[in-house]
Amino acid sequence: MVKDGTQEIIDIRNKIKADTILFFDMDGTLIETNFANFLAYQHAIISVTNLDTKLSYDKDQRFNRSLLRTSIPNLTETEYESIIKRKDKYYFAIMNETKLNTAIVDILIKYSRTNKSILVTKCRCDRAMATLKHFGLAKYFTSIFCRELSDGNRKINKYENAIYKLKIPPKSVIAFENEQNEIEDAKIAGIQEIIKIKYL
Repeated sequence: MVKDGTQEIIDIRNKIKADTILFFDMDGTLIETNFANFLAYQHAIISVTNLDTKLSYDKDQRFNRSLLRTSIPNLTETEYESIIKRKDKYYFAIMNETKLNTAIVDILIKYSRTNKSILVTKCRCDRAMATLKHFGLAKYFTSIFCRELSDGNRKINKYENAIYKLKIPPKSVIAFENEQNEIEDAKIAGIQEIIKIKYL
């Protein structure tokens, strides 16, 4: 069951039992990183192209590599790769533009004392760890799973991956997630209790 909204976040506390395992997504769920990510891309684009490219920030859509290609279709492959590399450097410099989703962080901190709390994110480990360190959150996680790609460089279902590696029943998991495609992956992995997060 996918639930949405503040009341459901409150209600879910009643469903957390001693054997419940909590899965937390990071970007847009635990921590709002979209604006910092967008600014990092914008700085990287300007530094590589020397053009004052004006991009529009959409708080409901994460700027990513696909959007980079469609927003600036004339980029050479070299420029594209340079922007990706520089974007990460700029992100680390402007992490003060990220914000905690306090309702979800409160759940993490409270239940990390009694339940296994797992970070399940599709971002790279260096960025995930730097972001968690920035807010002092890494200590609350039992395990951390970052972005993994298959041998064919295809996306791996992060929920199936974590469940397989932890050897846990998916029915014991409550997942907190903001992206619809990742919610679908959680369902495919057999997770029945999913809290859809909308950052306010």
